[in-house]
Amino acid sequence: MAVNPIVMRTIVDRHGQLVEVPEARSKNTRSSNVHWLTPRAFRLWVEVGLRGYTAEGLPALGWVGRTEDRNVAFVELLFSSGMRLTEGGSLLTIEIPRSALQGRRYYSGRLAKAVTKSKKARTYYAAAPVVGLVEGYQESTRAAAVRQAQAKGRYDSLPERKLVTRITGLRKQVLHWVNQDGVTGETALNDATVEERMTLFTEGPAGPEPLWLWLNESGLPFRPQSWENVFRTASKRCQDVLAGVVAEPPFCTPHMCRHSMALYMLVVLHHVVDLRMGLTPEERRDFRLLYGDPWRMVQDLLGHSELETTRAIYLAPVSDLQLRSLLADPDPVDEQGDAAVTQHRVTALLSRLAQESEGIQDLDEKLVVRP
Repeated sequence: MAVNPIVMRTIVDRHGQLVEVPEARSKNTRSSNVHWLTPRAFRLWVEVGLRGYTAEGLPALGWVGRTEDRNVAFVELLFSSGMRLTEGGSLLTIEIPRSALQGRRYYSGRLAKAVTKSKKARTYYAAAPVVGLVEGYQESTRAAAVRQAQAKGRYDSLPERKLVTRITGLRKQVLHWVNQDGVTGETALNDATVEERMTLFTEGPAGPEPLWLWLNESGLPFRPQSWENVFRTASKRCQDVLAGVVAEPPFCTPHMCRHSMALYMLVVLHHVVDLRMGLTPEERRDFRLLYGDPWRMVQDLLGHSELETTRAIYLAPVSDLQLRSLLADPDPVDEQGDAAVTQHRVTALLSRLAQESEGIQDLDEKLVVRP
Protein backbone atom coordinates (compact mmCIF):
# COMPACT_ATOMS: atom_id res chain seq x y z
CA MET A 1 0.00 0.00 0.00
CA ALA A 2 1.38 3.40 -1.04
CA VAL A 3 2.30 5.77 1.77
CA ASN A 4 1.10 9.36 1.52
CA PRO A 5 4.33 11.39 1.11
CA ILE A 6 2.77 14.45 2.75
CA VAL A 7 1.82 14.86 6.38
CA MET A 8 -1.82 16.00 6.25
CA ARG A 9 -4.24 17.79 8.59
CA THR A 10 -8.00 18.32 8.40
CA ILE A 11 -9.48 21.82 8.16
CA VAL A 12 -12.85 23.36 7.30
CA ASP A 13 -12.77 25.03 3.88
CA ARG A 14 -14.68 28.14 2.82
CA HIS A 15 -17.67 25.99 1.86
CA GLY A 16 -17.91 24.42 5.31
CA GLN A 17 -16.54 21.07 4.15
CA LEU A 18 -13.84 19.05 5.87
CA VAL A 19 -10.78 18.79 3.66
CA GLU A 20 -7.21 17.60 4.11
CA VAL A 21 -4.30 19.95 3.45
CA PRO A 22 -0.52 19.57 3.98
CA GLU A 23 0.44 19.95 7.64
CA ALA A 24 3.48 22.06 6.79
CA ARG A 25 1.83 24.16 4.12
CA SER A 26 3.57 27.53 3.97
CA LYS A 27 1.45 30.34 5.37
CA ASN A 28 3.12 32.77 2.97
CA THR A 29 2.29 30.79 -0.15
CA ARG A 30 -0.67 32.02 -2.20
CA SER A 31 -1.65 28.78 -3.89
CA SER A 32 -4.38 30.45 -5.89
CA ASN A 33 -1.73 32.51 -7.67
CA VAL A 34 0.87 29.77 -8.18
CA HIS A 35 0.19 26.79 -10.40
CA TRP A 36 2.10 23.91 -11.93
CA LEU A 37 1.49 21.50 -14.81
CA THR A 38 2.72 17.95 -15.05
CA PRO A 39 4.50 17.25 -18.35
CA ARG A 40 1.51 15.37 -19.72
CA ALA A 41 -0.88 18.22 -18.86
CA PHE A 42 1.54 20.60 -20.58
CA ARG A 43 1.61 18.29 -23.63
CA LEU A 44 -2.17 18.47 -23.87
CA TRP A 45 -2.12 22.26 -23.58
CA VAL A 46 0.43 22.46 -26.41
CA GLU A 47 -1.37 19.99 -28.66
CA VAL A 48 -4.79 21.57 -28.32
CA GLY A 49 -3.90 25.19 -27.66
CA LEU A 50 -0.96 25.72 -29.99
CA ARG A 51 -1.12 22.92 -32.55
CA GLY A 52 -4.88 23.04 -33.07
CA TYR A 53 -5.71 19.42 -32.19
CA THR A 54 -9.14 18.24 -31.20
CA ALA A 55 -10.06 16.50 -27.95
CA GLU A 56 -9.63 13.21 -29.84
CA GLY A 57 -6.01 14.04 -30.63
CA LEU A 58 -6.58 14.75 -34.33
CA PRO A 59 -5.72 17.86 -36.37
CA ALA A 60 -8.73 20.19 -36.41
CA LEU A 61 -10.25 20.94 -39.79
CA GLY A 62 -9.57 24.48 -40.87
CA TRP A 63 -6.78 25.04 -38.36
CA VAL A 64 -4.35 27.68 -39.63
CA GLY A 65 -1.26 27.85 -37.46
CA ARG A 66 0.94 30.31 -39.30
CA THR A 67 3.20 30.82 -36.29
CA GLU A 68 2.70 27.36 -34.80
CA ASP A 69 6.31 26.24 -35.00
CA ARG A 70 7.54 29.49 -33.44
CA ASN A 71 5.02 29.38 -30.61
CA VAL A 72 5.59 25.70 -29.84
CA ALA A 73 9.37 26.12 -29.88
CA PHE A 74 9.16 29.06 -27.48
CA VAL A 75 6.86 27.50 -24.89
CA GLU A 76 8.77 24.22 -25.02
CA LEU A 77 11.98 26.15 -24.40
CA LEU A 78 10.50 27.88 -21.35
CA PHE A 79 9.12 24.59 -20.00
CA SER A 80 12.41 22.76 -20.55
CA SER A 81 14.81 25.45 -19.31
CA GLY A 82 12.83 27.30 -16.63
CA MET A 83 13.73 30.67 -18.12
CA ARG A 84 11.65 33.73 -17.28
CA LEU A 85 9.58 35.31 -20.04
CA THR A 86 11.97 38.20 -20.67
CA GLU A 87 15.00 35.91 -20.52
CA GLY A 88 13.67 33.51 -23.13
CA GLY A 89 11.89 36.18 -25.14
CA SER A 90 15.00 38.29 -25.69
CA LEU A 91 17.39 35.56 -26.82
CA LEU A 92 19.62 36.15 -29.83
CA THR A 93 20.29 33.49 -32.44
CA ILE A 94 23.92 33.31 -31.30
CA GLU A 95 22.80 32.37 -27.76
CA ILE A 96 21.00 29.18 -28.80
CA PRO A 97 23.06 25.96 -28.59
CA ARG A 98 23.39 23.89 -31.74
CA SER A 99 22.55 20.19 -31.99
CA ALA A 100 25.55 17.87 -32.00
CA LEU A 101 25.93 14.67 -34.00
CA GLN A 102 26.74 12.63 -30.90
CA GLY A 103 23.18 13.17 -29.64
CA ARG A 104 23.26 14.74 -26.20
CA ARG A 105 20.17 14.71 -24.00
CA TYR A 106 20.60 18.32 -22.87
CA TYR A 107 22.37 21.35 -24.31
CA SER A 108 23.58 24.39 -22.41
CA GLY A 109 23.59 28.10 -23.19
CA ARG A 110 24.23 31.35 -21.34
CA LEU A 111 21.80 34.05 -20.32
CA ALA A 112 23.27 37.55 -20.35
CA LYS A 113 23.20 39.40 -17.05
CA ALA A 114 21.42 42.36 -18.68
CA VAL A 115 18.24 40.31 -19.26
CA THR A 116 18.06 38.30 -16.03
CA LYS A 117 16.10 39.42 -12.99
CA SER A 118 19.12 39.03 -10.71
CA LYS A 119 21.38 40.88 -13.18
CA LYS A 120 23.74 37.93 -13.02
CA ALA A 121 24.62 35.80 -16.01
CA ARG A 122 23.77 32.13 -15.68
CA THR A 123 23.78 28.88 -17.60
CA TYR A 124 20.53 27.40 -18.87
CA TYR A 125 19.83 23.88 -20.10
CA ALA A 126 17.38 22.74 -22.78
CA ALA A 127 16.43 19.21 -23.79
CA ALA A 128 17.72 18.02 -27.16
CA PRO A 129 14.24 17.76 -28.76
CA VAL A 130 13.53 21.36 -27.74
CA VAL A 131 16.76 22.58 -29.34
CA GLY A 132 15.61 20.73 -32.45
CA LEU A 133 12.28 22.59 -32.38
CA VAL A 134 14.07 25.95 -32.17
CA GLU A 135 16.35 25.00 -35.05
CA GLY A 136 13.35 23.89 -37.09
CA TYR A 137 11.67 27.26 -36.51
CA GLN A 138 14.83 29.11 -37.52
CA GLU A 139 15.12 27.17 -40.75
CA SER A 140 11.44 27.40 -41.76
CA THR A 141 8.99 30.16 -40.88
CA ARG A 142 11.64 32.46 -39.38
CA ALA A 143 13.76 32.23 -42.52
CA ALA A 144 10.68 32.88 -44.67
CA ALA A 145 9.71 35.94 -42.59
CA VAL A 146 13.26 37.32 -42.92
CA ARG A 147 13.27 36.85 -46.71
CA GLN A 148 9.91 38.61 -46.98
CA ALA A 149 11.08 41.52 -44.82
CA GLN A 150 14.25 41.87 -46.89
CA ALA A 151 12.27 41.87 -50.13
CA LYS A 152 9.99 44.64 -48.82
CA GLY A 153 12.86 46.71 -47.45
CA ARG A 154 11.60 46.63 -43.87
CA TYR A 155 15.07 46.46 -42.38
CA ASP A 156 16.26 49.45 -44.39
CA SER A 157 13.64 51.79 -42.92
CA LEU A 158 14.19 51.01 -39.24
CA PRO A 159 14.90 54.05 -37.02
CA GLU A 160 17.90 52.27 -35.50
CA ARG A 161 19.90 49.31 -36.74
CA LYS A 162 23.29 48.08 -35.61
CA LEU A 163 24.94 45.69 -38.04
CA VAL A 164 27.26 43.33 -36.15
CA THR A 165 30.42 42.99 -38.25
CA ARG A 166 32.33 40.64 -35.96
CA ILE A 167 32.21 38.93 -32.57
CA THR A 168 35.32 38.62 -30.44
CA GLY A 169 36.01 36.74 -27.24
CA LEU A 170 34.91 33.32 -26.08
CA ARG A 171 33.54 33.36 -22.55
CA LYS A 172 33.08 37.15 -22.65
CA GLN A 173 31.89 37.90 -26.16
CA VAL A 174 31.93 41.41 -27.56
CA LEU A 175 29.76 42.52 -30.48
CA HIS A 176 31.40 45.00 -32.87
CA TRP A 177 28.83 46.93 -34.91
CA VAL A 178 28.22 49.80 -37.29
CA ASN A 179 24.93 51.73 -37.54
CA GLN A 180 23.15 53.30 -40.54
CA ASP A 181 25.22 56.48 -40.21
CA GLY A 182 28.51 54.62 -40.32
CA VAL A 183 29.19 55.10 -36.62
CA THR A 184 31.04 52.12 -35.15
CA GLY A 185 30.84 50.79 -31.63
CA GLU A 186 30.96 47.69 -29.50
CA THR A 187 28.72 46.08 -26.90
CA ALA A 188 29.56 43.25 -24.53
CA LEU A 189 27.00 40.53 -25.14
CA ASN A 190 26.54 40.23 -21.40
CA ASP A 191 25.55 43.92 -21.23
CA ALA A 192 23.21 44.03 -24.24
CA THR A 193 19.80 45.17 -22.96
CA VAL A 194 16.46 43.99 -24.32
CA GLU A 195 15.96 47.22 -26.27
CA GLU A 196 19.45 47.16 -27.78
CA ARG A 197 19.10 43.51 -28.72
CA MET A 198 16.16 44.37 -30.96
CA THR A 199 18.41 46.66 -33.00
CA LEU A 200 21.17 44.10 -33.61
CA PHE A 201 21.52 42.60 -37.10
CA THR A 202 23.97 40.46 -38.99
CA GLU A 203 24.75 40.35 -42.71
CA GLY A 204 23.05 37.39 -44.35
CA PRO A 205 23.19 36.03 -47.92
CA ALA A 206 20.37 38.38 -49.02
CA GLY A 207 21.05 41.32 -46.75
CA PRO A 208 20.70 42.26 -43.06
CA GLU A 209 19.00 39.72 -40.77
CA PRO A 210 17.91 40.26 -37.14
CA LEU A 211 19.94 38.59 -34.41
CA TRP A 212 16.74 38.63 -32.31
CA LEU A 213 15.53 35.04 -32.33
CA TRP A 214 11.75 35.38 -32.10
CA LEU A 215 10.19 37.31 -34.99
CA ASN A 216 6.64 38.24 -35.93
CA GLU A 217 5.18 37.46 -39.34
CA SER A 218 6.59 40.73 -40.68
CA GLY A 219 10.10 39.57 -39.83
CA LEU A 220 10.49 42.10 -37.01
CA PRO A 221 11.33 41.37 -33.34
CA PHE A 222 8.44 39.86 -31.39
CA ARG A 223 8.50 41.69 -28.07
CA PRO A 224 8.63 39.57 -24.87
CA GLN A 225 5.37 40.97 -23.46
CA SER A 226 3.55 39.92 -26.66
CA TRP A 227 3.93 36.27 -25.62
CA GLU A 228 1.32 36.77 -22.90
CA ASN A 229 -1.39 36.95 -25.56
CA VAL A 230 -0.11 33.75 -27.20
CA PHE A 231 -0.50 31.93 -23.89
CA ARG A 232 -3.96 33.42 -23.25
CA THR A 233 -5.20 32.44 -26.71
CA ALA A 234 -3.91 28.87 -26.32
CA SER A 235 -5.53 28.51 -22.89
CA LYS A 236 -8.83 29.81 -24.24
CA ARG A 237 -8.76 27.27 -27.04
CA CYS A 238 -8.14 24.49 -24.53
CA GLN A 239 -11.13 25.71 -22.52
CA ASP A 240 -13.35 25.81 -25.63
CA VAL A 241 -12.26 22.43 -26.99
CA LEU A 242 -11.88 20.42 -23.79
CA ALA A 243 -14.76 21.77 -21.68
CA GLY A 244 -16.92 18.77 -20.83
CA VAL A 245 -14.20 16.36 -21.95
CA VAL A 246 -11.87 16.80 -18.99
CA ALA A 247 -12.77 18.00 -15.52
CA GLU A 248 -10.38 20.96 -15.72
CA PRO A 249 -8.99 21.96 -19.14
CA PRO A 250 -5.30 22.88 -18.76
CA PHE A 251 -4.20 26.48 -18.82
CA CYS A 252 -0.71 27.90 -18.81
CA THR A 253 1.20 31.14 -18.40
CA PRO A 254 4.88 31.84 -19.09
CA HIS A 255 5.75 31.76 -15.39
CA MET A 256 3.88 28.49 -14.89
CA CYS A 257 6.38 26.92 -17.30
CA ARG A 258 9.13 28.00 -14.92
CA HIS A 259 7.34 26.65 -11.84
CA SER A 260 6.59 23.37 -13.60
CA MET A 261 10.17 22.88 -14.74
CA ALA A 262 11.30 23.32 -11.12
CA LEU A 263 8.86 20.69 -9.86
CA TYR A 264 9.77 18.23 -12.60
CA MET A 265 13.50 18.64 -12.10
CA LEU A 266 13.23 18.22 -8.33
CA VAL A 267 11.38 14.94 -8.69
CA VAL A 268 13.81 13.71 -11.35
CA LEU A 269 16.89 14.68 -9.35
CA HIS A 270 15.60 13.04 -6.18
CA HIS A 271 14.66 10.00 -8.20
CA VAL A 272 18.13 9.73 -9.72
CA VAL A 273 20.01 10.36 -6.49
CA ASP A 274 17.85 8.17 -4.27
CA LEU A 275 16.96 5.28 -6.54
CA ARG A 276 19.08 4.98 -9.63
CA MET A 277 22.35 5.30 -7.74
CA GLY A 278 21.21 3.04 -4.94
CA LEU A 279 23.09 5.08 -2.37
CA THR A 280 23.27 4.27 1.30
CA PRO A 281 22.45 7.11 3.75
CA GLU A 282 26.16 7.72 4.23
CA GLU A 283 26.85 7.71 0.49
CA ARG A 284 23.90 10.03 -0.08
CA ARG A 285 25.31 12.49 2.45
CA ASP A 286 28.72 12.38 0.78
CA PHE A 287 27.14 12.81 -2.67
CA ARG A 288 25.27 15.92 -1.57
CA LEU A 289 28.35 17.38 0.09
CA LEU A 290 30.30 16.87 -3.14
CA TYR A 291 27.71 17.69 -5.80
CA GLY A 292 24.98 19.55 -3.91
CA ASP A 293 21.47 18.82 -2.71
CA PRO A 294 18.75 18.44 -5.39
CA TRP A 295 16.97 21.45 -3.89
CA ARG A 296 20.05 23.57 -4.46
CA MET A 297 20.51 22.16 -7.95
CA VAL A 298 17.03 23.40 -8.84
CA GLN A 299 17.82 26.73 -7.15
CA ASP A 300 20.83 27.11 -9.44
CA LEU A 301 18.81 26.20 -12.54
CA LEU A 302 16.25 28.88 -11.68
CA GLY A 303 18.86 31.47 -10.81
CA HIS A 304 17.46 32.19 -7.34
CA SER A 305 19.72 33.93 -4.84
CA GLU A 306 17.82 32.43 -1.88
CA LEU A 307 16.95 28.75 -1.43
CA GLU A 308 13.83 29.75 0.50
CA THR A 309 12.39 31.32 -2.67
CA THR A 310 12.80 27.99 -4.44
CA ARG A 311 11.28 26.01 -1.58
CA ALA A 312 8.39 28.18 -0.41
CA ILE A 313 7.14 29.62 -3.69
CA TYR A 314 8.28 27.61 -6.70
CA LEU A 315 8.18 24.23 -5.00
CA ALA A 316 5.43 24.77 -2.43
CA PRO A 317 3.64 21.49 -3.31
CA VAL A 318 6.67 19.48 -2.23
CA SER A 319 8.27 21.77 0.35
CA ASP A 320 6.86 19.52 3.06
CA LEU A 321 7.35 16.18 1.36
CA GLN A 322 8.69 13.16 3.12
CA LEU A 323 10.58 12.24 -0.04
CA ARG A 324 11.70 8.96 1.43
CA SER A 325 8.04 7.87 1.52
CA LEU A 326 7.29 9.33 -1.92
CA LEU A 327 10.04 7.24 -3.43
CA ALA A 328 9.41 4.17 -1.27
CA ASP A 329 7.91 2.06 -4.06
CA PRO A 330 10.82 0.26 -5.71
CA ASP A 331 11.52 0.60 -9.41
CA PRO A 332 11.86 -2.45 -11.65
CA VAL A 333 15.46 -3.58 -11.86
CA ASP A 334 17.36 -5.01 -14.79
CA GLU A 335 19.58 -8.07 -14.78
CA GLN A 336 22.47 -6.09 -13.36
CA GLY A 337 20.30 -4.93 -10.45
CA ASP A 338 20.34 -1.25 -11.46
CA ALA A 339 17.16 0.70 -10.89
CA ALA A 340 15.55 1.67 -14.18
CA VAL A 341 14.74 5.38 -14.39
CA THR A 342 11.79 5.56 -16.75
CA GLN A 343 9.50 8.30 -17.94
CA HIS A 344 6.61 6.18 -16.71
CA ARG A 345 8.04 6.20 -13.18
CA VAL A 346 8.50 9.98 -13.13
CA THR A 347 5.01 10.47 -14.58
CA ALA A 348 3.57 8.29 -11.82
CA LEU A 349 5.39 10.27 -9.13
CA LEU A 350 4.13 13.59 -10.52
CA SER A 351 0.61 12.18 -10.80
CA ARG A 352 0.68 11.26 -7.10
CA LEU A 353 1.89 14.75 -6.26
CA ALA A 354 -0.97 16.24 -8.27
CA GLN A 355 -3.47 14.13 -6.38
CA GLU A 356 -2.07 14.93 -2.96
CA SER A 357 -0.95 18.56 -3.33
CA GLU A 358 -2.57 21.84 -4.22
CA GLY A 359 -2.20 23.77 -7.44
CA ILE A 360 -0.81 21.06 -9.76
CA GLN A 361 -2.64 20.44 -13.03
CA ASP A 362 -2.66 16.88 -14.30
CA LEU A 363 -4.80 14.86 -16.71
CA ASP A 364 -7.77 12.65 -16.14
CA GLU A 365 -6.43 9.12 -16.19
CA LYS A 366 -8.79 8.16 -19.01
CA LEU A 367 -7.45 10.85 -21.33
CA VAL A 368 -4.54 9.75 -23.51
CA VAL A 369 -2.14 12.28 -24.98
CA ARG A 370 0.01 11.66 -28.00
CA PRO A 371 3.70 11.25 -27.01
